[in-house]
Amino acid sequence: MTALAAPCHEAAANTDTLMLFTSPVFLSFFLPLIVATYFLLPFRTLSLLILSLAFYAWGEPVMIWLLIAVIIGNYLLGLAIDRSGRRQLWLCLGLVANLLVLTIFKYSGFLAENANIVLGSLALPLLPAPHLPLPLGVSFFTFQAISYLVDIYRGDIKPETNLIRMGVFKAFFPQLIAGPIVRYKEIAGDLRDRSVKLESFSAGAERFVIGLAKKVLIADPLSIPVDAIFGTHASDLSSPIAWMGVVSFGLQIYFDFSAYSDMAIGLAKMFGFHFPENFNMPYTATSVQDFWRRWHMTLSRWFRDYLYIPLGGNRHGQVRTTLNLWIVFATTGIEQSRQIH
Repeated sequence: MTALAAPCHEAAANTDTLMLFTSPVFLSFFLPLIVATYFLLPFRTLSLLILSLAFYAWGEPVMIWLLIAVIIGNYLLGLAIDRSGRRQLWLCLGLVANLLVLTIFKYSGFLAENANIVLGSLALPLLPAPHLPLPLGVSFFTFQAISYLVDIYRGDIKPETNLIRMGVFKAFFPQLIAGPIVRYKEIAGDLRDRSVKLESFSAGAERFVIGLAKKVLIADPLSIPVDAIFGTHASDLSSPIAWMGVVSFGLQIYFDFSAYSDMAIGLAKMFGFHFPENFNMPYTATSVQDFWRRWHMTLSRWFRDYLYIPLGGNRHGQVRTTLNLWIVFATTGIEQSRQIH
């Protein structure tokens, strides 16, 4: 259960060097540096890109090249979809390329393990288990890239023609590792023209501090009883202790996830960006559907708009609707479980 100390961060092999928002190096060095650089020097967008890439490279000095390749690749694909007469072909290539990145680096081991279960039961040779490093935030920047390309294909947005702005959209450090999943159309205006007043900077700083407090004062202390209870054999647990573990776990994971979202939204506002809300008191939901709309809202909306609706949504009868819902919930469950573990 110790992995839940930062459940929003996909199971990176290099978490010891990751610059968490709660780490002393971020609070005492990186944050003051990027604030000073942004407000005192010209070329603000370029400075955001350079320092955001440096933030990522701090924890992923090798995989930074994958992120840069994803930025450039999706920049070119977006232009090709918009300007080419073979828009569908370029979209398919873009979707395949992005999903291959996600599958190879995040799911290859998972798929090999499950395939070997089947192969072993049939007495067939097993597949070699790949041991690839997991790039930080690979799900987030993959989902973001897919929404960008699909929105261009649908005509909802025009492609970004400036590579530096595209780089900030993909690599902006507040949302790069822990979300929320920000769509291009939600910050397109901020990428091109933004201003930061003292009131908005202060509001962003306040939101960041609230998230920091939720993480440090609530989520992290809750990990102590959670680790102890979940580490105890079931036969040694009484019913009250077991229930305390379940409730503590539910509170821990909520305050941890929502804390990082609060910090990301606050940091973005400090630099003139307006990120979408990601949590809306999910434990006050009155139904499963209501909970779905309140928990990790940007992820839920992503699966709704880019998987559920393209599958047909509820437009083709009850059987098809049920199948579509099962596909969406299964995909979401696998994705969330791979983030936590």
